[in-house]
Amino acid sequence: MSKPIASYSPFRRAGSTVYCSGQIPLIPETGELLSGTIAEQVHQAIDNLEAVLSSANATLGHVVKTTVFLIDPRDYDAMDQAYRDRFEDPLPAREAVFVAGLPKQARVEISAIACD
Repeated sequence: MSKPIASYSPFRRAGSTVYCSGQIPLIPETGELLSGTIAEQVHQAIDNLEAVLSSANATLGHVVKTTVFLIDPRDYDAMDQAYRDRFEDPLPAREAVFVAGLPKQARVEISAIACD
């Protein structure tokens, strides 16, 4: 799990619910942003989310809701396919929000809520 790049916790637990901070496609070993396709960046962001969940003794299967932040609406379809590659049915509830910018000039950020 990467060290946070600002003043926040990677996750907080409240009872059986885990709230995960947004994950961008940072490479944990270097702290550098992954350059690549939106699909590769989504996969890296989900890898990072999975590491945060693991620290909270949870898995992607525990995720009940995600929020995906994108800077380019044209990335939506590729994001959706890459996201679908990593989450199993029943899929988490989700919203996608288009924003003007993200930390470190990432193209995608994904946050999640998980329940044990």
